[in-house]
Amino acid sequence: MTTTRPESKLTAPSDLSGLSLLGQGATQPSKQLETFPNHHPDRDYTITLATEEFTCVCPATGQPDFARLTIHYIPDQRIVESKSLKLYLWSYRNEGVFHEHVTNVILDDLVAALAPRWCQVTAEFAVRGGIAITVQAEYKR
Repeated sequence: MTTTRPESKLTAPSDLSGLSLLGQGATQPSKQLETFPNHHPDRDYTITLATEEFTCVCPATGQPDFARLTIHYIPDQRIVESKSLKLYLWSYRNEGVFHEHVTNVILDDLVAALAPRWCQVTAEFAVRGGIAITVQAEYKR
């Protein structure tokens, strides 16, 4: 049995038209989240993005905070481009911010860029001062 895929369901050259960071050297962080079209908006499916390299700093002491960050979302019309997400997360490296705040800001920025059906951001911060903090923020349309 032979099946044929409609070209409209594959990546088209026009999908790349709004992406300025992909394929470029990453020399500095960026607050810009870039997206491309979802060719399967008729279906609910989950995208999971994870990194163990997220860092920010304590707003009071300037000490570094390290976290495993996991993003789950069900896209609607747009999908986040992963290199722009990497540069976006890098932009927090020297940012003094509480764990609870940064997790919610990341969720807010993803929702603004994607308008997803659902999104969840989980930040599992490494133990500091004998306490590990995990923050989970969720958006539901």
